[in-house]
Amino acid sequence: MHMPWPLPDENWFAASQPEPDSPDRRLEALVAQRLCADSTTRRQRIGVTVQNRVVILSGLVSDTDARQVAAELAWDVPGVFDVCNTLRLGDQRRSRR
Repeated sequence: MHMPWPLPDENWFAASQPEPDSPDRRLEALVAQRLCADSTTRRQRIGVTVQNRVVILSGLVSDTDARQVAAELAWDVPGVFDVCNTLRLGDQRRSRR
């Protein structure tokens, strides 16, 4: 699974980053980059997994707009065969306090 946000000990901006070795890893990275670049999905907790060119989106999002935009961004990546959108909406009751 590729998480679109870096862990504290990862240096995502290093120029010597190795290229992903498989087409699925490359697609994971491209989808994650698109999710990070878009203002609607940037702050959402979305996990990206790719198996046989099928993108699987998992995690929690704040609203249906973010869920739909995430799927559309994944579909727009060249080489994606299908998108399985398993994103769930976060608990709206807790955010109203």
